[in-house]
Amino acid sequence: MQTADPPETLPKDDTGRNGLLEMYQAMRRIRRFEEVIGDCSAAGEFKGPTHLYIGQEAVAVGVCRALRTDDYVFGGHRSHGHYLAKGGDLSALAAEIFTRSTGCSRGRGGSMHLTSPDVGVLGTSALVGGGMGTGVGSALASARRGLDRVTAIFFGDGAIEEGVFHEAMNFAALYKLPVIFACENNLYASHMPLAIRQPKDQLHEHADPYGIPGIRVDGNDVVAVLETAREAVHRARAGQGPSFIEAMTYRWRGHVGPGWDRDFNIRPESEISAWLKRDPIPRLGRRLVVTGVATETELGAIDAEVESEVAAAIEFARGSEFPKVEELLDFVYSS
Repeated sequence: MQTADPPETLPKDDTGRNGLLEMYQAMRRIRRFEEVIGDCSAAGEFKGPTHLYIGQEAVAVGVCRALRTDDYVFGGHRSHGHYLAKGGDLSALAAEIFTRSTGCSRGRGGSMHLTSPDVGVLGTSALVGGGMGTGVGSALASARRGLDRVTAIFFGDGAIEEGVFHEAMNFAALYKLPVIFACENNLYASHMPLAIRQPKDQLHEHADPYGIPGIRVDGNDVVAVLETAREAVHRARAGQGPSFIEAMTYRWRGHVGPGWDRDFNIRPESEISAWLKRDPIPRLGRRLVVTGVATETELGAIDAEVESEVAAAIEFARGSEFPKVEELLDFVYSS
């Protein structure tokens, strides 16, 4: 994978200056939030695991930018970025990770089970590939109801090894459902590299047997992700069925928690260093400056605003109450 910046061009659409700056801010917000949450995790400020999205911000922001508010998103265990990119509330996310009653899932879901139906986040799941069935189900519901809503299902490269992946692809293709299968290929499933799990590394080719268009895109180039996602959204709304996007990216931290895996001989140091140079956020920042869209001062002001937003969200979480014991069975249903 090349390490050079992408060509200094702008999107071939009507994104405009404000849209580009909003994408930069969205990536900055995810990055800074994850960094602070990592620090809080290391300090033991909350219980339970947290899977950080640092390094993959361009995928969530690029895909979600192509969606409408009433479109649907499903994610997995590493979905803080998807929640925020789709418009989820920053303070509600912080409170949920802190398992407080003001969290987006009322403090019952923690880091891996996030909901925000008002912006189309219908759920994230700790199960690998857990969003596949429900995501395709939401697309089927949209089609049956005559709605032109699109469902984006985010999952990692490890999820293609789950049976539900193939079942979901087959069903979505058979009924031409409005689904985007967004595979974030960060080269590892937990601690296992792709090369020892798959005979081929072109994961988008898994779409071929189902007649689904598959495309590989630089997942650290938010503009490329946006343009690819917009084509997939257009196909879906036009009734042409699902698309498969393989976004090549890299998670900086370990599988779970704030560590870097550098003490466990899991990932080569040269690999980590090469991907750090391809950080999606300064890549977009340099593009905006070179093309005259923004100045360094303007980007610095965005960074400062994000810093303030994240700090306020963390303080909100720290100051919120835990769910009351007598309410613990609320929202639990039995048939």
